[in-house]
Amino acid sequence: MTAQSLTEPELVMPAKGALLPGGLHVRRAIPQARRRMVGPFIFLDEMGPAELAAPKSADVLAHPHIGLSTLTYLFAGEGLHKDSLGSVQRILPGEVNWMAAGGGIVHAEFMRGGGAGNLHGLQFWVAHPDGAEERDPSFTHYDADATRSGGEGGVHWTLISGSLWDERTDIQVTSPLFLVEARLEAGAVLELPAEYDERAVYVLSGEAVAGTTGLKSGDVALLPRRGTVPVVAREDARVILFGGDPLGSPRHIRWNFVSSSKDRLAQAAEDWRQRRFPRIPGEDRYIPLPGDGNAPVFYP
Repeated sequence: MTAQSLTEPELVMPAKGALLPGGLHVRRAIPQARRRMVGPFIFLDEMGPAELAAPKSADVLAHPHIGLSTLTYLFAGEGLHKDSLGSVQRILPGEVNWMAAGGGIVHAEFMRGGGAGNLHGLQFWVAHPDGAEERDPSFTHYDADATRSGGEGGVHWTLISGSLWDERTDIQVTSPLFLVEARLEAGAVLELPAEYDERAVYVLSGEAVAGTTGLKSGDVALLPRRGTVPVVAREDARVILFGGDPLGSPRHIRWNFVSSSKDRLAQAAEDWRQRRFPRIPGEDRYIPLPGDGNAPVFYP
């Protein structure tokens, strides 16, 4: 394959820094002004790496979602998920928490460092497809054996969700997508096929090349809809590959809400302001709607 025939990224963007309500600094790859979605993925935060040795923690108190699924995956540390369905679930590295918000759910996340005090992980939002935006909410925890792993030639990958390379995980997704973590030794090459219309590469650590375009830690590269893209490690690198088929209609985002209707977003915001969402059993504090105050609020 010559340099002239390589498939190049359409766009490369550095992730933006953000601060979560619990005090945890993250790198936010999407959404950004230049690209809002990749397939059904509308949000990607890399949490940490952060030192959270006990008694330190990063707690995101009760907050609502509509129209999306959250996918949480840890490399280090641990978390505790609670939601308004009554779910209480610990998550450890290699496991997957998949929460479908549908017409409305409230959850809280309590993140801690692991044995070495480190916390590092990802959270994605996956927009619900047309016709399923107001589905019943649900929560499912998957152990590490629900994913798929493999590799050769200095490439070690884990298919976290969806399907790719004739592999499919046990995780029940709502639309065609793929999500892969890959570790590449220096000089190793990973081929990303054109199985989906929209694809992206996010570099967690190290440096890599997509086509002939150099990528550093924190870069997200949006790939064209055609052609196999070789991802080459300039040094030992860790990357996330994700994407899928685009949804049938555009999605809008407001705070923690995703919908094809801006009126629905406004309704969800007012419902949260008026405390019409269900509550999490045993949780007395919640995050107010932005603009209504900065500090967590106790339920009356």
